[in-house]
Amino acid sequence: MNAPFPNSPPLTPAAASRAPLRLLIAAPRGFCAGVDRAIEIVELALRRYGAPVYVRHEIVHNKFVVDTLRAKGAVFVETLDDVPDGVPVIFSAHGVPKSVPAKAEARGLEYLDATCPLVSKVHRQAERQLEAGRHILFIGHAGHPEVIGTFGQVPDGAMTLVETLADVAALPFPTDSALAYLSQTTLSVDDTAAIIDAIRARYPDCVAPKAEDICYATSNRQAAVKQIAPECQLVLVIGAPNSSNSLRLVEVAERTGARAQLIQRADEIADEWLDGVDTVGLTAGASAPEELVREVVARLNTLREVREEEVVTAQERITFKLPRQLVG
Repeated sequence: MNAPFPNSPPLTPAAASRAPLRLLIAAPRGFCAGVDRAIEIVELALRRYGAPVYVRHEIVHNKFVVDTLRAKGAVFVETLDDVPDGVPVIFSAHGVPKSVPAKAEARGLEYLDATCPLVSKVHRQAERQLEAGRHILFIGHAGHPEVIGTFGQVPDGAMTLVETLADVAALPFPTDSALAYLSQTTLSVDDTAAIIDAIRARYPDCVAPKAEDICYATSNRQAAVKQIAPECQLVLVIGAPNSSNSLRLVEVAERTGARAQLIQRADEIADEWLDGVDTVGLTAGASAPEELVREVVARLNTLREVREEEVVTAQERITFKLPRQLVG
């Protein structure tokens, strides 16, 4: 694709005098099926129950999305203690510990689970490994909601967090221990592969998941950035600072030698970022809507004449079912 942004603001005289800017837009980018589903759950709940509808934690890690839903009547809280009696509550796409729905049931709260089905799959794997008598090595980032939710599927002490190669070297388990490994769905594909190799080297009998835990959307977006970044001096990644998959896209771009910037909105782009730049890459994390991509293109068009090229590395057609409470 090589098309100008429709209705873009006119170039300033200074911008018009500068050389055109080549813009490589990665595809796939932006919303994944799990994010689409989570947002739709909130919107359908608002229609069915009326405002307010409470959401435990940000439904997805994107301020624009959260603010848009808040304007429609969603109320975002961090604990069930902040949810009044008699109103529905939604659990975010990142998943929650088992104790959270148990507490909601004890209070008689109606809840909707917007956990991404691919995260739920990891939860079920954790339960199965525990039933098989294995201790779980979980590859992930401490404090991330998905990690907290997954640890909350098993009793304390049944799972050990592994963040780095050094963590693998420091594991206290004998070589013949009954172990299995799982991972967060939004990690760096390359970093996780290195950690898995280290685990397998130290624990040859460690049981692997039946399928890759890193989700298709994370893998696809990283592969797309790997494709465009070597041709770019600058790669813009639209995403939130607390979005794991967006931060990984920045790292992937930087490893190719490109300069990468994480931005939430187009107005964060500084004019001087384009000094000496003839090719810019653009992508969006899995929680960032296409509207923000077009906003960035419009902003760049005020600075330079933009010549867009969409670089497609995969097609995504995955969809997930909605909770039965909202169907029909």
